[in-house]
Amino acid sequence: MNDSLQTRLSEITLNLLRVVFGLMFMQHGAQKLFAVFGRDEPVELISQMGLAGVLEFWGGLLIVLGLFTRPVAFVLAVEMAVAYFQAHAPNGWAPIVNRGELAVLYAFAFAYLAAHGGGAFSFDGWIASRRKASASS
Repeated sequence: MNDSLQTRLSEITLNLLRVVFGLMFMQHGAQKLFAVFGRDEPVELISQMGLAGVLEFWGGLLIVLGLFTRPVAFVLAVEMAVAYFQAHAPNGWAPIVNRGELAVLYAFAFAYLAAHGGGAFSFDGWIASRRKASASS
């Protein structure tokens, strides 16, 4: 595979990962904040679960858009690490046993996005290309 095609496929898959993980994460926040997807009532906004709902919904939306991807993804990775160690790890060391697989997967996916950014097809990528174009003018 030539370098150009490999670079293009890397960009496409990075952006697909960002959008899909962001959309999936938003559902967790919507469930907490808006009492949808099987939840009967919203969580109290001024609580740890309320903060989690805000981070998951609005942070997920920023991830989908690829806006402030690196700092938002870092915050979300930390949130998922805290969720894992606070809610899941006390129930056993193995994520498959303690039902913490999603928290672990989200934590590592967001850590990846924090390290790699939003990609070319994101608002961050668009802003960077505009800055580069204006700097070279």
